[in-house]
Amino acid sequence: MFRKTRIKLTILNSIVFILLMIILGYTIYLYTEKQTYREVNMSLLNGIEDLKRMGERDGRGPIPILGPKLMLIQWGNNGEIEGISENAIIDYTKEETFLKPDTTNSLEKKTSSEGLRFQTISSKLDINGETKTIQLVRNIDSEESMLDQLIIIMTVGISIGSILAVVAGYFLAGRALIPIQRSWEAQQQFVSDASHELRTPLAVIQSRADVLFQKPEATIRERALDISVISKETRRLSKLVTNLLTLARSDSNQVEIAKTQFALEEVIHDVVNQYVDIADFQGKKIYATVKKKISFIGDKERIHQLLVILVDNSMKFTLEGGEIQLLAMEKANTVIIQVKDTGIGIPKEEMSKVFNRFYQVEQSRTNREGTGLGLSIAKWIVEKHNGAIKVDSTLEKGTTFEMSFPK
Repeated sequence: MFRKTRIKLTILNSIVFILLMIILGYTIYLYTEKQTYREVNMSLLNGIEDLKRMGERDGRGPIPILGPKLMLIQWGNNGEIEGISENAIIDYTKEETFLKPDTTNSLEKKTSSEGLRFQTISSKLDINGETKTIQLVRNIDSEESMLDQLIIIMTVGISIGSILAVVAGYFLAGRALIPIQRSWEAQQQFVSDASHELRTPLAVIQSRADVLFQKPEATIRERALDISVISKETRRLSKLVTNLLTLARSDSNQVEIAKTQFALEEVIHDVVNQYVDIADFQGKKIYATVKKKISFIGDKERIHQLLVILVDNSMKFTLEGGEIQLLAMEKANTVIIQVKDTGIGIPKEEMSKVFNRFYQVEQSRTNREGTGLGLSIAKWIVEKHNGAIKVDSTLEKGTTFEMSFPK
């Protein structure tokens, strides 16, 4: 799929680039041609105007030279040449067919039988009471040769540029598709992992339900274990679906962040109070360290969710007798929140992956199950508040999640 897209992008980019080069080349040619013929055309137009101002002439003998590059031809009413200037470079009598003017008072290009090229202009003048056609001629071989060379140079340049455009377009299209391909692969992996995570609790629920159906006469007390497992997996499935929905909406920017001003220390104490009984039951200690009141602007519910995710993660990986600390401090332009624990820690090679979706630290290190989505949601909440989150951990000593938010 991506190979075909890359080829299509290459073709499209190359066509656009080639068209731009052709348009640019054509524009350069027209401008160069205009500048090249400016002096030629001006000399012809001024020459014909000078002749008009000369008035009547006797019409006999050689016609005087008007300029070093201009040649003059006098045409009779019968369409034949009656006179030429002395600086003629060809036998004009043999070129009557090629040089005969088609119109008057306008510039024309003529080519002789020998391939010489001329720019001409003609006008009707009264000479000794007769109307004659006077034609001024100027050789333009040097100008045409220069323009021909320019066309060759631009043709070669456009050809080389087209080849380079195709090569560069193919390379750039590949580079441009890298993030799209990664995003596609991540999406495919997300769907695969989500399907797998959804299948596991569903399989457990189905198997336990099948066991219940095998003995319909059994009482609830007798099947309390199976019912408990079904209830547990249902809650796990509900939490997983909620997290998946949150991430899906966050990817499509459908989740709005309602920012208000609130007391951050109150949210931190609420989270601590929420977990203090559970921590006591598990033989752990959880407490908050907030030295002063901190006014925070953000989504209060999302910040609460962020702290719950991190505390829940610390509770999962902290053994009996361990501690979990929530710390908040305010600096000049930053608010810092830390969640520290004295748990089992995270290997260094895995710290860069903990925020990946569905990624979980090696299951053998803990008997607690999770979905692997919590830290992904935590990172999203921090980023939606224009903050940054980082993790520091030492095996068997503990882990610290630190979040910094602009005030």
